[in-house]
Amino acid sequence: MRLTQGTFSFLPDLSDKQIRAQIDYCLAQGWAVSVEYSDDPHPRNTYWEMYGMPMFDLKDAAGVMLEVDACRKAFANHYVKVNAFDATKGWESLRLSFIVNRPKVEPGFGLLREEGAGRMQRYTTRSYAAARPEGRRY
Repeated sequence: MRLTQGTFSFLPDLSDKQIRAQIDYCLAQGWAVSVEYSDDPHPRNTYWEMYGMPMFDLKDAAGVMLEVDACRKAFANHYVKVNAFDATKGWESLRLSFIVNRPKVEPGFGLLREEGAGRMQRYTTRSYAAARPEGRRY
């Protein structure tokens, strides 16, 4: 199962040249860029681990690409994504986020159903990878 979170997630993986082009676009907009990683990609897990510090006032994508490459090497079997944050007044939010690294095997999610009072049913998703301890999921 291929994880589909963030921009471009339904497309084939981006090449380094395409990643750099997207980072160039973010920097041209004046957005701060950061790199994050996770081994628990549940859709409600919006707070991934930050790799390094957010990069403010950068003018060249080379600095971000160094961070992306370092994170990929350090966490080769994790999901890695690039975030672009717009800090201008009135926005102050994430404007672009896309995955730049995936584990070799993506086990996917299971759908759990819980019976409630009457005919009520609740559904939740659970990552198959979360059955293993953190750091050993992939």
